[in-house]
Amino acid sequence: MSHKHKAKIQMIFEHPVSGNIDVKRLLAALEHYGVEVEITKHNKARLIFNQQELIMALSHRNDLSKDSIAKLRHYLEEIGLTPDKM
Repeated sequence: MSHKHKAKIQMIFEHPVSGNIDVKRLLAALEHYGVEVEITKHNKARLIFNQQELIMALSHRNDLSKDSIAKLRHYLEEIGLTPDKM
């Protein structure tokens, strides 16, 4: 099952940026790798890993904006969760 999680995270690092990333599956993949995920009442995802936090807005269409993907990519690089390190 972890290869599916890895594939979801790899999508964040693809060029050009994919506009078809399923948020629920991506968040499940992040949880699989140890990221704490909390959905707030204002439809935002709060991601925490080793005391580093990212708050990201979620759309009602169950996908991520390209801006959110870029922010998530930088966050994943900061915490060391990149495809080459998985």
